[in-house]
Amino acid sequence: MKSIDVKGTVRTATGKKATREIRKTGAIPCNLYGEARGENGLPVALSFSVEAKEVRNLVYSPDIYSVNLNIDGKECKAVMKELQFHPVTDQLLHIDFYEVTETKPIVMSVPIKLNGLAEGVKAGGKLAASVRSLKVKAVYSAIPEKLNIDVTNLGLGKTIKVGELHFEGLELVTSPSVVVCQVKMTRSAMSAAAAAKSGK
Repeated sequence: MKSIDVKGTVRTATGKKATREIRKTGAIPCNLYGEARGENGLPVALSFSVEAKEVRNLVYSPDIYSVNLNIDGKECKAVMKELQFHPVTDQLLHIDFYEVTETKPIVMSVPIKLNGLAEGVKAGGKLAASVRSLKVKAVYSAIPEKLNIDVTNLGLGKTIKVGELHFEGLELVTSPSVVVCQVKMTRSAMSAAAAAKSGK
């Protein structure tokens, strides 16, 4: 997994008014969740802010990253967990980060990449991905940038489901019944199949 450096500043004031003021300066309010727990047992967040330019490459990218956070000199490793955008303007409003360690597994969505020329495509079909990413569980250092899936043997009208996949060191969290990709029938493929059948 790629890594990216992000610098932040601790937020002393929280609440709607304070976050609005932060956004007016061009900064993004953020929370960092980790091992810390409150008296009620719920996670305690460290509130901080980052300049929008600090997270542009992190947010507007198809790639996944581990984040080297530096918050007022305090450094930790984290991953981005949740983004909040304005429903009308699409302005980035808030980011939640989750602190990671070398030993505790996390769940992340990892993009898929379909490799090879499917048998069904050779027969005139069309390869289509049904999902863009799959959720996996592992320590962050074991999570790859992409999940490579070989489709070479995928026939016409056939599918690959999550339950048929296996990746070393990763636990797939996405439901086993979810279709990852399929080779769809096309008119030319159906015509070819019909012609072959009538010719026998």
